Amino acid sequence: MDMKLKGKVALVTGAARDVGREIALSLAAEGAAVAVNYRGSKDEAANVVAAIEAAGGKAIAYQADVADYGAVTKMVDSVAKDFGRLDIVVNNAGVALRNRFVETKPEEWEKQINICLYGAIHVSKAAAPHLEKSGDGRIIAMVGDSSRVGESGLAIVAAARAGVIGLMKSLAREFGRFGTTANTISLGLIETAHDRDWVDANREKLTKFYPLRRLGQPHDIAPMVTMLASPHGGWITGQVISISGGFSMV
Repeated sequence: MDMKLKGKVALVTGAARDVGREIALSLAAEGAAVAVNYRGSKDEAANVVAAIEAAGGKAIAYQADVADYGAVTKMVDSVAKDFGRLDIVVNNAGVALRNRFVETKPEEWEKQINICLYGAIHVSKAAAPHLEKSGDGRIIAMVGDSSRVGESGLAIVAAARAGVIGLMKSLAREFGRFGTTANTISLGLIETAHDRDWVDANREKLTKFYPLRRLGQPHDIAPMVTMLASPHGGWITGQVISISGGFSMV
């Protein structure tokens, strides 16, 4: 199916590795030019750009910490200037610090909330005028399924990501009149996004939570993001779509 993304420009945050990388590659494969955001993974971001260019696409890497609104506004302005427009935003950047709630510290709360929740707010706010101008803008946010069903050890990031769900639903209502959709994709455990030793040590226990009896991979996620970013997703907005191997079914 042709996703009809030729001529569109997408910004993917946290695009240097794992799910973000796969999303960037998928959007580029369907014809979109891609702004590859990274915070500290400069070499990995350059590799994503190189892979897109090698396949005949167009991409530029942009360094910015999504927790810093000033840095985000400068990045979005640069993207719009370099590419001439901005049509698609994928709020993928995030961090999860697993710890028992009673043992968490305020600095851990702030880091997760600043990146996961404020990051989505910052990027969406900076991009909003460009998406409105596009006429068929797209905002897609990535969260973990803990934000929907809760999970021991992830109380803070679950709370932050639950805020993202509320943000996307509200933006769907507010931006719909301009043709912009806003949706959330809620993920189960993506194997590559976690410490390999931890995953291997806990694999048997973890997979029992998933009816499909395996953990997620980046390629499980990117096709849905690409569809939502395309005209084919133009009548889908305000939704939370779980891609979790059956971890949650509500």
